[in-house]
Amino acid sequence: MQRLAFKMKLNKGQKEAYIQRHSDLWPELKALLKANGVSEYSIFLDEETNMLFAFQKVSGSGGSQDLASNTIVKKWWDFMADIMEVNPDNSPVSIPLEEVFFME
Repeated sequence: MQRLAFKMKLNKGQKEAYIQRHSDLWPELKALLKANGVSEYSIFLDEETNMLFAFQKVSGSGGSQDLASNTIVKKWWDFMADIMEVNPDNSPVSIPLEEVFFME
């Protein structure tokens, strides 16, 4: 099991929209993530900077970031593009974070 972390940026004033869209996470997207080894996925918001901190527990070698070619993932990106900082293909601007400490 590997632990992955990355950060993204939420557009100002979009906290409630972001929470609502994730509370209604599409069942097919959740199933896709689980089928690809994502067993835990948490996202935290730093309201002072609008930075999102994402954490995943993943079995295998990849995580959600490796599903870029999947149609469901592309539809989700399009759905979220108006409230987040995104790349030209509507994927979230995502910056991987290096783990520098872990306590078991």
